[in-house]
Amino acid sequence: MSLQSALETMQEVGGGLKAKMAEKANALSSNAKIKQLGQYTVTPESTRDNCMTTNTGVKVSNTDDWLKVISDNGTGPHILEDFHAREKIHHFDHERIPERVVHARGAGAHGVFRLFESAADVTCAKVLTDTSRETPMFVRFSTVLGSRGSADTVRDVRGFAIRFYTDEGNWDIVGNNIPVFFIQDSIKFPDVIHSGKPEPSTEVPQAQSAHNNFWDFMGLQPETSHMFMWAMSDRGIPRSYRMMQGFGVNTFALINEQGERTFVKFVWTPELGVHSLVWDEALKICGQDPDFHRKDLYAAIDNGAYPKWKFGIQCIKEADADNFDFDILDSTKLWPEQLVPVRYIGEFELNRNVTEYFPETEQVAFCTSHIVPGIDFTDDPLLQGRNFSYLDTQLNRFGSFNFNELPINRPLAPTLNNQRDGFMRHTITEGKVNYWPNRYSSIKPTPASGGSGGFETYRQEVNGFKQRKRGPKFYEHLNQATQFYNSMRPHEKRHMTNSFVFELSKCDDPQVYTTMIERLNMVSFELACTVATQVGVAPPEKPFKTEYPTAAIQGVSQAELTGNGSIEGRRVAILIADGFDLGQVTEMRTALAAQKAVTFIVGERRGPIKAAGQEESSKYEEGLGADFSWESGRSTLFDAIYVPGGAGHILKMKQSGRVTHWVREAFEHLKPICATGEGVDFIQQAVVLPGVDLALSEQSTEVVNSYGVITSRNVGLTNVGDVAKQFSQEMSQHRNWAREDAGLNLKVAA
Repeated sequence: MSLQSALETMQEVGGGLKAKMAEKANALSSNAKIKQLGQYTVTPESTRDNCMTTNTGVKVSNTDDWLKVISDNGTGPHILEDFHAREKIHHFDHERIPERVVHARGAGAHGVFRLFESAADVTCAKVLTDTSRETPMFVRFSTVLGSRGSADTVRDVRGFAIRFYTDEGNWDIVGNNIPVFFIQDSIKFPDVIHSGKPEPSTEVPQAQSAHNNFWDFMGLQPETSHMFMWAMSDRGIPRSYRMMQGFGVNTFALINEQGERTFVKFVWTPELGVHSLVWDEALKICGQDPDFHRKDLYAAIDNGAYPKWKFGIQCIKEADADNFDFDILDSTKLWPEQLVPVRYIGEFELNRNVTEYFPETEQVAFCTSHIVPGIDFTDDPLLQGRNFSYLDTQLNRFGSFNFNELPINRPLAPTLNNQRDGFMRHTITEGKVNYWPNRYSSIKPTPASGGSGGFETYRQEVNGFKQRKRGPKFYEHLNQATQFYNSMRPHEKRHMTNSFVFELSKCDDPQVYTTMIERLNMVSFELACTVATQVGVAPPEKPFKTEYPTAAIQGVSQAELTGNGSIEGRRVAILIADGFDLGQVTEMRTALAAQKAVTFIVGERRGPIKAAGQEESSKYEEGLGADFSWESGRSTLFDAIYVPGGAGHILKMKQSGRVTHWVREAFEHLKPICATGEGVDFIQQAVVLPGVDLALSEQSTEVVNSYGVITSRNVGLTNVGDVAKQFSQEMSQHRNWAREDAGLNLKVAA
């Protein structure tokens, strides 16, 4: 067929498609159901003046600030008469049934809290003052945006909600793995979540923020600047729940026996350190094992590698509350540790998996309003609305206030009140009266005074005017965002830059990424120019500011939070084929098991793999059982790789491109790699890692560690332990960042 004929044929096909589309459109216009739906279809242009209204048609003048008491000195409490805020939050809380609107994808575990140092100087809460107690806990980890069926390793903020079953009642901290939030006032919560959830026209994308609506909102809402920097950092793709830091985010108050108030933020830091996946690895795990995080948590606890966190408080005396250049009640700001040190007073440990997911993990109902005497609320504008919203959300999910009677929610402290009946009521209460006062003086209030333990709200003076407004310090949004960027190590800055490039490249509306480049320039001229060049936008002509903050913030770089050197729960893949050296494998497994690392045999097939000397045996059961085959497993699902010696098995591995890919991919992802005996030959001849020195001498027992690749060619049963020691040290650091700094990871095709 000639070129001209081909073009004519294409035109005929195109014309036919247009005709069919027109025919389909006409058919739809005559469809009775489509016509009916058309009666209820509106566009922004079809409403009055394209203006926002309430559900009853009243025009709205401000949808960014909850009505509250405002004075010249700052922000006061929210006012419940704000009908627009209540309608907006109510609708948001009830718009998805039955899973959680946010944090739907979760995993939980039981544990205990131990107090090492009494905080009686700042609180009378017994859970924080009585060091003889061991308080039962339940913790639920989650992603924010995805549905229950989404993947674990998407880039997202992680929920980290913890419940203390104290003798005085349940105390919940509904926290995150990031210390700040996107918004300052809770009335904006529906907006930020709507922007991140799947776009309403297509219901895509699922469980990720790389789309137009999310970055449209981020670019147009300056107060999000600090939080999106955290979300695009490595914190957005944690290695596991066991390696996430946790934060209460909101500002609460502690009240001591003298009635003095101290402002507080809660912090908990994992003993294993704060570690993350790398982006390519996170993407692959989404497909290879979407349940990676929940499996990791379950396996660690099941193997006795109980994860632990140090529990701390940051405290500001009431008299010092105004001594900062930010408002301490602003949830888009953290309290820098160099200004407000973390006082670690206890620890908690997760040591029991749930028995059944639904009645425990799915039915646990956290609320920020669940506090105990000695802990109180503040005028934090995000917290004020969350106290309303969380309870309302649980009412929507469970249909009744009796959700607190479900086993996972039932407090250890006895409960008794005049509330009766309702859906899911379990308790049977004796007595003739269900009101107060009554002729029997039954079920009476408990005085707060005299050590009786009744809850009493802190006596706070409130004055000002009813206004939709924020305190004066709430209008600065950029300084801490820049300081966070300043706090990152070079590899962390690279990752953050690449994250912005990936996310904005998924946006197909030029207005979105143009606006975001302008926003990034307000944070860092360097960052904005680099991202702009990569996404195909003209970089800023000049910095937004003449001077950006140059200070860093202590304790926010993950490089400062490497942990206690433990490798508990680390997953190590041992790659073998028939003819491997059983002695080397046994010695390595013993050394790693002593440190509670978990080893997995990955063989040429699943089932028994025969060691050197067993190859001629016809007995199938002889050999070392492989947990995975080279095909069924992938390097992404492990923290480190070990290749032992054995001439026969190395010969087979050299012939397998899959095994070569295993090691090169682990190298690209900056993971520790160890090889002994003839395994070193495999690394040298088949894998060929660029820039890496290997222990090649058969006459030397030298152990070489080059960019996290540990090798020893002449190794026997006497010194595999020495190799394992260096291997373990590399694992405890999680990644070899020097490998990335040298650009070696980019030189392998994986």
